[in-house]
Amino acid sequence: MAALFGNRVRRLRTAAGLTQAELGELTHVVSTRITQIERASGAKPTLELARALDAALGAEELLVELWPYVYREAFPDWSRAFIAHSERAVSVREYAAHLVPGLLQTEGYARAVLSLGMTLDSAEQLEERVAARMGRQERLTAPGRPELWVVLDEAVLKRPIGGDAVMRAQLERLAKVAAEPHIRVQVLPFEQGGHDALGGSLTVLTLPDGSEVAYTEGAHYGQLVEEPAEVRHFSEIYDRVRADALPTVMSLDMIRSAMEGYYREANVPSRSERRRLAQEQLQQSGRRQLRGGRRRIHGRRARS
Repeated sequence: MAALFGNRVRRLRTAAGLTQAELGELTHVVSTRITQIERASGAKPTLELARALDAALGAEELLVELWPYVYREAFPDWSRAFIAHSERAVSVREYAAHLVPGLLQTEGYARAVLSLGMTLDSAEQLEERVAARMGRQERLTAPGRPELWVVLDEAVLKRPIGGDAVMRAQLERLAKVAAEPHIRVQVLPFEQGGHDALGGSLTVLTLPDGSEVAYTEGAHYGQLVEEPAEVRHFSEIYDRVRADALPTVMSLDMIRSAMEGYYREANVPSRSERRRLAQEQLQQSGRRQLRGGRRRIHGRRARS
């Protein structure tokens, strides 16, 4: 993909009648950096540079659209293979133990999650990771989109990532996507206790030919499983977790309840509190009207 990206830059530059030095000046990099990009050597282009090249060459975001594929080449082999399988999958079944899955994250939530740890070198790198994650979500609205079935551990709803406002927006997104016909969201409550997937997240992908692959992930590791017998084992684990989770309607109610909790943290009344306040206001209004009516009746009697 880096070679394809470089080839596109070279063809666009030549068509625009620019030298490497001139393109470097337009994008605020040295000419040797343009040489490296066109030859697919050296460091991968950053998202910022891809945008600058698009603007300078009038490429109408062609290079920005290619950039995520170049970016992924820096990932480990197993990670790239999992992403490639995900982009072809006709069905995605996922159990999330700690965080909202990347396919359903809001930009704010994704930024908060990707900011954690000590793996970032710069703010620019953070934005690149956020952009790559948001780009993968386009799969859910594209032709041939997969069926997505997500089971969230209750901890995912209760853990405040990024602050109350970020969590409210994230839970609102979960409530919204849960109504989509090709997406199912369930919650596995704490009261269910221990289960086979406890401690990590699990994804099972069904590919166009009917075969399946599995992916397990913890805090500091990920493993792609392709051996059929092992995949069947993980698929059975997922099915048991899904069977133990709340039905979709009850799960949606729990998501909304958690969302109200974050509103309360922001000093916004919950639904029950709003109902109680409305009733009190109605009662107070009725008492005022009753007192006013009595005064009018008394006045009429005094004049007769």
